[in-house]
Amino acid sequence: MAYVLVPKDLNAVKTKVLFNLTKRQLICFGCGALIGVPLFFILKTRIAVSGAAICMMLVMMPAFLLGVYEKNGQPLEKILRNIVQTAFLRPKLRPYSTDNFYTVLQRQDDLDKEVGRIIKKTDSLSLPNPSPGCVPHSVKYRREVKNIVSGEKTHKC
Repeated sequence: MAYVLVPKDLNAVKTKVLFNLTKRQLICFGCGALIGVPLFFILKTRIAVSGAAICMMLVMMPAFLLGVYEKNGQPLEKILRNIVQTAFLRPKLRPYSTDNFYTVLQRQDDLDKEVGRIIKKTDSLSLPNPSPGCVPHSVKYRREVKNIVSGEKTHKC
């Protein structure tokens, strides 16, 4: 009886398209070949064949690495992006800080108490009755109310 090994994690199984290669590998190998093969034929006329072959391999190597290399389920470009972010873009020191919900509640309670004190203070003060020619929303009336709240002497409209 024949046995077939079935992996436990089916997410790790990748669909093979052609020549037992995935789509990603085919695209990367194709891009590398599109760059490297013409370069080989151009360089072959100017330098030795072995030198042209070495140049072709060096130019094609990054494309092959992008297609094949994978670590912890992440392809090479994601790994390189993470390295660049941690080395150059993000701050070097990242201090640990928590958002303490109790302090937020305490601040809100303090603000509520302060608003309550201000309301009690303005209720205890008597606002002036505007004279017949003075509109309650005028600048002078607002100035009088502000002066009463701040404790300064007021003048009538």
